[in-house]
Amino acid sequence: MVELRTSYAQDLRLVSGWTGWAGLLLLGGGLVLLPLVAPRYALYVVTLAAVHAVVAVGLNLLVGYTGQISLGHAGFFAVGAYTHGLLLTRLGWSFLPSLISAAVTSALFGYAVGLPALRLTGPYLAVATLAFGLAVHQVLVNWEALSGGRSGLFLPDVQLAGVSLKDERALYWTVLAVAGLLVWVAVRLVRSYVGRAWVAIRDSDVAAEVSGVNLTRYKTLAFALSASYTGVAGALMGHVVGFLEPQLFTLFESVYFFSMVVVGGLASISGSILGAVVLTLLPQALSGMGEVLNVLYGAAVILVLRFEPGGLAARWLRIQRYWRTWPL
Repeated sequence: MVELRTSYAQDLRLVSGWTGWAGLLLLGGGLVLLPLVAPRYALYVVTLAAVHAVVAVGLNLLVGYTGQISLGHAGFFAVGAYTHGLLLTRLGWSFLPSLISAAVTSALFGYAVGLPALRLTGPYLAVATLAFGLAVHQVLVNWEALSGGRSGLFLPDVQLAGVSLKDERALYWTVLAVAGLLVWVAVRLVRSYVGRAWVAIRDSDVAAEVSGVNLTRYKTLAFALSASYTGVAGALMGHVVGFLEPQLFTLFESVYFFSMVVVGGLASISGSILGAVVLTLLPQALSGMGEVLNVLYGAAVILVLRFEPGGLAARWLRIQRYWRTWPL
């Protein structure tokens, strides 16, 4: 099993020193200016990676920091996407209110799933969350009046600050802004007493409870926040692809999200982002392989876990240490 005992100190070391912060600022500036030079397809891929980064960060709050396994996050992804899509298409809501509603609705579903899961751990919890994800998918497939079934639910042209989100650049900047805000919130959370309580629960439920940590409160909070992040990502995903269809929210998506967290690095916000970016770009790079794609994708994930169980974030820290000790 991949080692869970890491902390947000990893994220601080990833950008330690003036060179790290300078690199982070250059990266941020490059991302903001990217739509001015990138072709449409490249912009689509980066936007998709940003959406996946939101999911991975939210899932890591639950899996990496709290130690609760979830294989049903495609369900929360679908709840957020369809809440947002239905409010836009059926009720004519504007973008921000419906996005916030998607986050709140997904959080409520996460809280509802988290309550019965309080007494479950390990594979039992994984199966319980897996059942939730499969149930949501079946509801979407069979309740055509709600979801549009296999015909799909097409999102309308939405205006934000007078600019249409059908424009790839406007959508990219919107997704990047939302992702940046949620990453900042996650970093602040894991550095606060909430993050310390989650880590205490992850390391030992009994010791945390003896120390005064309310297990019910913090476990359900982790589920609700993780689901909320995933719901927001689902809402944004609807705009990226332009429509919603039940096959976008299958078991494969849940496994895909979980692999992003593990490959990037458990209990690492920066690792979540790295994992999301790499596992978003990898299928695009291997898209010409046809049926061999899934085999190559699985092999790449296995190789990462074999040679770096701590994830890509841990590997990057090793590279940093190596160059710092390089004799001049």
